[in-house]
Amino acid sequence: MVHGGSRTAALSLRTAGAALAALTAAGCGGGAVATPKITTTVKAGVAPVPPAKGAYFGAWAPTVEDGGASYPRPSASPPAGGVPGQKPEKAGTEGMASVLGFERQLGRKLDIAQTYHSWKSEFPDATDKEILAGDRYLLLTWAGADTKEIVSGKHDALLRERARAVRATGKPVFLRWQRGMDTTGRQAKVHSPADFIAAWKHVRAVFAGERADNVAWVWCPTAGGFSPGTAQSFYPGDDQVDWLCADAQPGSTYEYRDISQTLEMFLEWARQRPRPIMIAEFGVPQSYGERRAEWLRKAARTLQDPQVKAVVYFNSDEQAEDRRDKRRSYTVNGDKRAVSALRELATVPYFNPRNLPVTSG
Repeated sequence: MVHGGSRTAALSLRTAGAALAALTAAGCGGGAVATPKITTTVKAGVAPVPPAKGAYFGAWAPTVEDGGASYPRPSASPPAGGVPGQKPEKAGTEGMASVLGFERQLGRKLDIAQTYHSWKSEFPDATDKEILAGDRYLLLTWAGADTKEIVSGKHDALLRERARAVRATGKPVFLRWQRGMDTTGRQAKVHSPADFIAAWKHVRAVFAGERADNVAWVWCPTAGGFSPGTAQSFYPGDDQVDWLCADAQPGSTYEYRDISQTLEMFLEWARQRPRPIMIAEFGVPQSYGERRAEWLRKAARTLQDPQVKAVVYFNSDEQAEDRRDKRRSYTVNGDKRAVSALRELATVPYFNPRNLPVTSG
């Protein structure tokens, strides 16, 4: 209820709020550059392209062994990984069982399921193939090798093998190669921005030579790398990248930090590029305690940005130094308020652009 002299102020606030909403919908506001017309280098129906409206919702939901969470066995209703009235989806691998368990928790199927692979590991593996068979996009995150060795052609046989394997799936695949190239921990193999860019172009050229046209290339440094101007220097160019990306964990040095603060400089830079944005790793630390749900609800508002076309929750504790390290632990399992807030985010129409069925919960 609005009391006495507060009515005028309240009306003014509502008017300002409506104006702000209109600016946000137009992709501008607060002096920000308008959202560019979004394009990619791939063909729709062959490789992943952004939805016309809203953003895909995905997750990295690993097994307990890989830093993830455990899930209760599925009940008869709703069926595992599905919705009432539809044939339940069964998992043939532990990795797929974790994906289905996470989906039951959210009450919907993921648009994107993420997997991680080392440089020499074979992929797509059994879990990757199950993901692709279940009407989900696969976000395949692939580690790199020494950039100078890649450019020299030393690893061309491996690259050709992997390109053929991805092409053989016949499914659209997101490929996120050598994420976090801007971090100090990667520099021994990355060497320099110029070396990384040369390697990126080489990897993409080999895939093109093998006609792996079902790949959308996701370039992904850390969000924190944009403040000092480091991440930008690794950009290979608009003709080499289909999706702009950033990993956006808040950082272990903060007691509390909204995702809007983490992403601010990255989003400002991305406005200059005609590419869709993916947030491939975002998560709320367990150290935020009762404020985790608040953080997720604020994230839902921040991520409803007209250029952001995919968001992927990092439901893992693998980055934690030990069990006591809650600042690097992001699983929501067992935290009813956080699960509820993440479910809210995942089931609003904006983050369900394919209009997938949602179960009650």
